[in-house]
Amino acid sequence: MTSDPLRLTVLGCATPYPSVDNPCSGYLVSGADTHVWVDAGSGTLAELQRHVRLDELDAIWISHLHADHSADLLTAYYAALYADIQLDAPIPLYGPPGIADRLAHFLTNTSTRSPVEAAFAIHELHDGHQARIGALMLTSRAVAHGIPAFALRVETAGRSLVYSGDTAPCPGLTSLADGCDVLLCEAESAQVPTEGQQVHHTPEDTADTASAARAGRLVITHVGRFLTPQQAVARASARFAGPIDYAAPGAGFSVGQAAAD
Repeated sequence: MTSDPLRLTVLGCATPYPSVDNPCSGYLVSGADTHVWVDAGSGTLAELQRHVRLDELDAIWISHLHADHSADLLTAYYAALYADIQLDAPIPLYGPPGIADRLAHFLTNTSTRSPVEAAFAIHELHDGHQARIGALMLTSRAVAHGIPAFALRVETAGRSLVYSGDTAPCPGLTSLADGCDVLLCEAESAQVPTEGQQVHHTPEDTADTASAARAGRLVITHVGRFLTPQQAVARASARFAGPIDYAAPGAGFSVGQAAAD
């Protein structure tokens, strides 16, 4: 693994279901020898293993419980308890309130509740939650997605990465991202809905959030299927003066450096 102070690896970013060559939302965030799996959408467990095994993870962090961000926790459970993975202790799992019971509901097939806590040491997130994971400081803020949902700021060695999760533009995300080196922001919506509640960013929204937060770099992710990544980047570029990248599956970003590799 890399010795970069802070590194982002894109495992997948498809929505709302995986593509042939693109799993759903999932990222590996690494700092020195610390590794956190951020969101566990469908297909990301396979991609994670290109970089680390489950028993090499220091934690898992889940933004919200929609399947395209969390479904691979189910197969990770079987891997952790019933296969070739030998855990010294349950993997720390940070997620929205109720995540343990949600997993148990899907995994339990008899009258005996499945032992999800044997695989995962579960910590429920709240607005302002902080956790020190090895070399990394993780701060979570509640965001606007219509269900309990969180954004994440990861800091180490003077570098900072913020991940929006899924959310409409909101003060919680903007304040969390203030002055960050990289803002990894979703752009699922092609346009702001004319009726009902907005629960995602448009490409223009990603630019506005990045500008308001004074982010050093914007990385657009989770682009909806009615846009191409190129269209999303072009639309955001019209409103954000800083560098913009697309979170292509398999891409790696050294946070605080100039470009993806």
